[in-house]
Amino acid sequence: MEPFIVSARKYRPQSFKDVVGQQAITNTLQNAIDNDHLAQALLFCGPRGVGKTTCARILAKQINSDGTESADEDFAFNIFELDAASNNSVDDIRSLIDQVRIPPQVGKYKVYIIDEVHMLSQSAFNAFLKTLEEPPKHAIFILATTEKHKIIPTILSRCQIFDFKRITVKDAAEYLKYIAESQGVNAEEDALHIIAQKADGAMRDALSIFDRVVSFSGKTLTRKAVTENLNVLDYDTYFEATDLILQHNIPQLLVLFNKTLALGFDGHHFIAGLASHFRDLMVCQHQDTITLLEVGEAAQKNYREQSQKTSSGFLLQALDMANDCDLKYKTSKNQRLLVELTLMKLASINFDGEKKNPESVALQNTTVNFIAPSAFFQEAVLPKKNKVPVAEEKTIETITEEPVTTVTPPPKIEIAPLEAQKAGTDQTSTLKPETSELPVKEAVAPITSLASGETTTVVQEPTAKKIQISSPNKRVSGLSISSLKAKKEHELNKIEVVVDEDDLPNEDFTAEDLQRHWADFVTLIDTKGQKILASNLNTDVPKLGDNHTIHIELPNGTMKKEIEREQFELMTYLRNNLNNHFIQLKIKVNEESAKKFAFTPEEKYQKLREKNPVIDLLRKEFDLDL
Repeated sequence: MEPFIVSARKYRPQSFKDVVGQQAITNTLQNAIDNDHLAQALLFCGPRGVGKTTCARILAKQINSDGTESADEDFAFNIFELDAASNNSVDDIRSLIDQVRIPPQVGKYKVYIIDEVHMLSQSAFNAFLKTLEEPPKHAIFILATTEKHKIIPTILSRCQIFDFKRITVKDAAEYLKYIAESQGVNAEEDALHIIAQKADGAMRDALSIFDRVVSFSGKTLTRKAVTENLNVLDYDTYFEATDLILQHNIPQLLVLFNKTLALGFDGHHFIAGLASHFRDLMVCQHQDTITLLEVGEAAQKNYREQSQKTSSGFLLQALDMANDCDLKYKTSKNQRLLVELTLMKLASINFDGEKKNPESVALQNTTVNFIAPSAFFQEAVLPKKNKVPVAEEKTIETITEEPVTTVTPPPKIEIAPLEAQKAGTDQTSTLKPETSELPVKEAVAPITSLASGETTTVVQEPTAKKIQISSPNKRVSGLSISSLKAKKEHELNKIEVVVDEDDLPNEDFTAEDLQRHWADFVTLIDTKGQKILASNLNTDVPKLGDNHTIHIELPNGTMKKEIEREQFELMTYLRNNLNNHFIQLKIKVNEESAKKFAFTPEEKYQKLREKNPVIDLLRKEFDLDL
């Protein structure tokens, strides 16, 4: 029985044409050899398993070939490989430098391949600098590394740098197909694509995985066998999950997630794969981006069919939700609940990308009582008198002859000028459904409600204040977008009616009454949990000044801002209890008064000592600490 040789060694490329996925580098090296334009120090950089050492060996063999050697000649005496991970000291580099001086016995060049060169110590790098800059004519150095950033700049400047790229899934799958045919293995195209994706751009890893899967499944390589052996989620799971999301079938979606967890996969793996699946569906929606989908032809067909059931808006929002769950997964304390909540949110999205409204779905067979705004429009003839200013720079012009279309919410309110009443005319003006201001120096006629027939007369004085009154009996539902718009109009639909300031309460009160109600308010807010505000109000005793003005003095501006922020509640309480609408509050900041308050233990002790000096004697007698 012949010994088994792994595919990574058995199928190692023997020429630049056999190297997979590095055509730009191999063409450059081949032209440099043909034109005798090869540098004496080369640096091969790139991730693992992409062909750095292989290209170095091919290069070393080709520069020593003159056409007279046998086919199996590998010029082993001319190629020296040094593992810098284990030979990274200055002595190892000095030994290498001593060997460089000896010319080759066979062939033209000695090639020194130093693998993982970034592992050399700083002193070893410095010892290597001079030889690397001016090597003998028969010596060529090829340095290989996976971490170029760890190499000192003086080494980089002396080398010709070649950056190897990751091998694409397509190239890896094609090479695996060639190897499978060479070994007589019947492999499905989707199975090879899964192996190539799992290898993450490394051909050596792809070949190792291929050997493992062949050992598991024999001469027939199926997609199911590969996913089972590699412990990866088959994309059929994500197709099923996406179908359930599009059907808004939350129960079955949670059952599918539970089955996935039972197979040994964690929630992070599932949600990350689902996000990648949404990305692939979005890629399939445009003909130009289908090439970005790195799967087999059979899988591409399934992706195209499912992508036609979705919209770009849905996929974009689903991608955002899945990616957000992916970011929060590691920091979440209940990771399973986080994924299940994300799946429920995904299943609640409509095809147009908007979330479903559970309330609207629950009420889709019921009738909502709502008055459409379009019913507010009607025509009316207005008397031409003057302009009434309206909020938001809108006006209503009174006209004598021309009909004007205006907007009036039910119930309609009509205002007739006094001149028209005195003349006995029937001319009326319909008020616009905006928050309006009545003129300051003009009396207003009785306001008649057409809905109830009741009449209210309001007289406007020059010093009057405005009060907003909302139009009554308007039914608004809060379960739809149109009703929310109507609710907003309802908020704006307020009529300003003026009242006389003389009608407002203005009773006199004493300082004792003020302090009593002040203390009651402090007790009230203290029981409600507003401890800081209560403490600030207790800082000073309120004093009554002229014109019903309350004066208090505070030690700093921070306390003043705190009281001013809550001033409305305080003044409302005092005005109602003292029956005076004209009370005002003035706050003065006096930082000198802050010295009256003791906060630290030392300050409290000084206050006590000022009141009773004997306490200092007590402290000294018993040697007490503060």
